[in-house]
Amino acid sequence: MTRPPHDRTVVSDLVVRPAVPGDIHALHRFVVALAEDEAFPGDVTASPSSLTDALFGAHPVAEAVIAAVRERPVGFALFYPTYSTVLGRQGIHLDDLYVDRIWRGRGVGRILLKYLTDIANARGCGRVEWWVLRTNVDAIRFYRRLQARGLDEIEVMRLDGDALRSF
Repeated sequence: MTRPPHDRTVVSDLVVRPAVPGDIHALHRFVVALAEDEAFPGDVTASPSSLTDALFGAHPVAEAVIAAVRERPVGFALFYPTYSTVLGRQGIHLDDLYVDRIWRGRGVGRILLKYLTDIANARGCGRVEWWVLRTNVDAIRFYRRLQARGLDEIEVMRLDGDALRSF
C-alpha cells in the first residue's frame, strides 16, 4: 500500500528499474521539476522527443532508471559513461537524480544512488561522479551523509552558447 505523503518512513513497495520509452513523459516532468527546485539558471530546452533520442534512439548517449511506487514514477536517475585516464577505467557520471518532493526523506534517493553504484560495480567502474549546485544545500547534505566527498581541486569549465559557436 502506498503510504500517505506525510508518512516519512522508508517506502517498502519501491521498485527501481531501467527506464523504458513509456517513461519519457515522467522523465521530462522530473527534469523540469528538478530545474525549478534548483532555480536552475536558464530555461529547460529538453523535450520528451530529445530525451527519447538520448535514451532510446539509434545512438543512445545516456541511461535512466525510474523509482516507482505501485508502478507510479516517484523519482529518477539519469547517467552516462565516462572514462578516467588516471584510473584506466570506465566511470559513471550521474547527470540528474530527482525524487518528487512528497517522497523525499523516505530513502528513495538513497535507493536510487545504491542502484547506480551497483551498476557501476557490476561494470567494473572506478567511480561515480556528479555535480551539485552549491546552492542546493539539502542535496549536498544528503550526499555527504552517504560519504560522498566534494572535490575542491576541480573547477568545472564550460563552453556554450555564442562562445561554443564562435570558438
